[in-house]
Amino acid sequence: MADSLQPQAEVADTRPTALQVNNLGKRVPLPSGELTILDGVSFSIAAGDTVAIVGASGSGKSTLLSLMAGLDTPSQGSVTLDGEVLSALDEDGRARVRGAKVGFVFQNFQLLPSLTALENVMLPLELRGDRDVSTPARAILEKVGLGARLGHYPRQLSGGEQQRVALARAFVTRPSLLFADEPTGNLDTHTGQAIIELLFALNAEAGTTLVLVTHDDHLAVRCRHLIRLDSGRLVSQELARDRQAA
Repeated sequence: MADSLQPQAEVADTRPTALQVNNLGKRVPLPSGELTILDGVSFSIAAGDTVAIVGASGSGKSTLLSLMAGLDTPSQGSVTLDGEVLSALDEDGRARVRGAKVGFVFQNFQLLPSLTALENVMLPLELRGDRDVSTPARAILEKVGLGARLGHYPRQLSGGEQQRVALARAFVTRPSLLFADEPTGNLDTHTGQAIIELLFALNAEAGTTLVLVTHDDHLAVRCRHLIRLDSGRLVSQELARDRQAA
């Protein structure tokens, strides 16, 4: 059975499970032999929780995120996302789950350069088949402070503005789970702090389950729980506030 993120001293968490990772492993063949990237990782995340996955470069953080989001398939074990066992689905099925339930924020923004800010935010709604895509896209761009930049292309926006567009795009579909992979990695300290404040404010308002991958412990302790990886193995699970107090 997968370990729970809730320590024994806490009152039992009665919230439903948003994400269940069970004995997850990832291996890739190399000319020199098989490389193990992840090995036997197990944990669960409750709905509405905020969790940071931390570890040194090469510890397996980004691979774990890809597996949790169904962007890659494991060599062993399983991921259950909001009741859907991803390994039981084909590529189209995993894409359906992502489109319906998952939002993403990436280090390099991943905006389409040929689309305006508004069009980038409307895109996931269009792909989902929503009838009204403009109204919610405009509303959330206003919320992130870009109401005057709707017609601007990514090349006309600063790094911080591009990440605000990316946040708007991630939250516009009202996902049940949001993955953020080094969301401040390409930003200066001041801009990065503003983006983090916005990310946590939007997340709290939406009640989304947040899984944040980062090498930055100062950012990680903003989350309720920490999961630490080392050389592809889960080495600790802890309350971020306990670490902060220490």
